[in-house]
Amino acid sequence: MSQQRARPDDDAEAAWLAPVPVDPEAAVEEQRLADLLRRVLHRLVLVRPSPAALRKVAAATAAFADELDTLPARGGSGDIGEAGLRPQDHVRHSPLSGTSNPLAPPMQMWTTGTSPTGHPITAGSVRFGAAYEGPPEHVHGGYVAALFDELLGRTQGSAGFTAWLTVNYHRPTPLDRTLTLHAEVERVEGRKRWIRGTCHLGDTLLSEAEGLFIAPREGASLEALRESLKRNSTPL
Repeated sequence: MSQQRARPDDDAEAAWLAPVPVDPEAAVEEQRLADLLRRVLHRLVLVRPSPAALRKVAAATAAFADELDTLPARGGSGDIGEAGLRPQDHVRHSPLSGTSNPLAPPMQMWTTGTSPTGHPITAGSVRFGAAYEGPPEHVHGGYVAALFDELLGRTQGSAGFTAWLTVNYHRPTPLDRTLTLHAEVERVEGRKRWIRGTCHLGDTLLSEAEGLFIAPREGASLEALRESLKRNSTPL
């Protein structure tokens, strides 16, 4: 599971799971910039420019990248690029659902109710553009798997890590079509949660997934999550 830098926090689970305050104006401009970069990424895989045109655009892009390098990093933001860690927060920089991450489609997810296990039932939608193409005119299967990891992770309702994820691909997933998502927790045993999700185009089932997610034994506070990652991470 991908991980971004987190800030120290003395509060326990309630504070960790609470949304992080964000400057509204900065968030709007950040999303606008991400949308423009997303437009660039999708267009770049479609155009076939001349070498001269490529050099011109590359020079302008280099100047833009140099300017970005001068801006302060968000090292103390506390944002985590994984919906399962801060499930009730709008994770702006997630590579799947982050509206401020140009790599994200982005997915949209919301809670529609509560399952018999007491966990949220999640609905959602996503539209993959040309940058996500695998087979001609269809989404790369790896992105479909990542979609389910994000969807099922968010449905946990609290912090947890992916233990395993099984995806069944029933039909190819088309590009540039709005897909509908659904997920809910089916079973809970201690720290373990079995979660199932589906992806449809209209009434057609395209794919479905089941995953096992495990809550950290240290708890759901920020410090507990950091201890769990420290204990389980591969030494660098």
